[in-house]
Amino acid sequence: MLLGQYQSKVSPKGRVAFPKKFRQILGERIIITRGYEGCLIAVSEKDWQTLVEATGNKPFVFGPARDTARFLLGNAALVELDDQGRFIIPPHLREYSQLSQEQEAVFLGLNRYVEIWSKDKWENYQRYLSKNIDQISERLNSDQ
Repeated sequence: MLLGQYQSKVSPKGRVAFPKKFRQILGERIIITRGYEGCLIAVSEKDWQTLVEATGNKPFVFGPARDTARFLLGNAALVELDDQGRFIIPPHLREYSQLSQEQEAVFLGLNRYVEIWSKDKWENYQRYLSKNIDQISERLNSDQ
C-alpha cells in the first residue's frame, strides 16, 4: 500500500527522484499522466490496466467517457526510473502541473497510486482541505 508524503527537487531538465518506498511497490517502470486538481498521477503498469478498464467499459458514443480517456490516456507517458530512481517529467505534464525547474515536487502515496504536486499547489490545496474536510466528508457520506 502506498502511504505518506515525500518531497524532491525538480532539476533544470525536469528530472525528479521518485521516492524509494514508492519505487519498491510500483517498480522501475511507471506510467504518469494528468490527475485532477492540477496534479499528476503515477501508477504501476499493472494498476494502469485497471484505470484503462474503468474508462474503456463505457460506450464510445458516451461523450464523458471519451473526454476522460483523452484527459487520462491521451496525456500518459511510460517512464523508466534510472538507477537512482530518477525520471524526467515530460514537458506537457510539467506544464499542466506547474512543476517548474528548481521547484519542490510533493509525492503523495494514496493506496494504489501516487499523486505528484508542485509544492505551492499542494500547500494551497491542503489549506482548502483543512477548511472544508467536514463538509467534504458529509457529502461523501450522503452520496452513498
